Amino acid sequence: MTTKDRSLAALGLNDVPARQPLTYPGRPTPEPSLLTGDELLQLDVRPLRLGEWFVEEQREQRRLDEALAELGQVVTGRRHPVIAVGSNASPGQVAHKLTRLGIPATVPMVPVRVHGIGVGCSGHISPAGYVAGTPYVDRGAETTLVVAWLDSTQLKAVDDTEFPDYRRAILPGDEFEMTMPSGERLGGAYIYFSAHGVLADPASERPRPGGGDQSELLASLLASSARLRELLGPDPAAWVRRAGADRELRERGTLIFGEEGWVLPQTEFLPYVDDSAELRLYDDLQPMEGSLP
Repeated sequence: MTTKDRSLAALGLNDVPARQPLTYPGRPTPEPSLLTGDELLQLDVRPLRLGEWFVEEQREQRRLDEALAELGQVVTGRRHPVIAVGSNASPGQVAHKLTRLGIPATVPMVPVRVHGIGVGCSGHISPAGYVAGTPYVDRGAETTLVVAWLDSTQLKAVDDTEFPDYRRAILPGDEFEMTMPSGERLGGAYIYFSAHGVLADPASERPRPGGGDQSELLASLLASSARLRELLGPDPAAWVRRAGADRELRERGTLIFGEEGWVLPQTEFLPYVDDSAELRLYDDLQPMEGSLP
């Protein structure tokens, strides 16, 4: 029996980038976990589908699907797996997005090894004032990204925070290998990608790496553009304060990204865009053959 404090605050996972933009993207879920309100409970990984893993609780262990049902929440098979790039991997941010709308923040969150996806920086300034992350297709990349299993109400809430700056695609498991800690290779998962393209590194003309220190990123962008310094400078703190308070400044800054020649178009996700009214469930996305006993 464990008595460890599993609160987000005790775990140092309670950053909310929407409130503190320079903390973006927040700390991601470090291990397979069940977010439930302001707690993050460990999951005991089994070589089985997610719902058969066990939840480590203070009183006893129980199967994840049993724990969800006892909480009155949707079981894993009726949820939608969503690859989180940026702050949607942060339990503090996810809890904030959901609870402020009165939606229970009960979400399984699992680090997954994903092939074919790199993490860059979106070619726009977000409503909170930071420059958010975005995935891009890089067939040689292998990246550990958190997958969150959202129910339909939670997915709609996250959609509303992402659209229209991001679009949702569904990646097939036979083209983008996604390996769970259990060995299961997911049959597919949703992902959000920027409608504004991805920022390029001027030196390499490749996507600028995303997901790192936000202050460092903004300082680099300011140093590279006199127009940005005039608009949002002189430093990262001024940038997020001014941009977060003024939509017109955000739009002008986003235009400068393009006018400086920094934005690469995002076209490789377009074949996977999912505008269907019928959302795919974990139960619909069967594991790739041979990945589970």
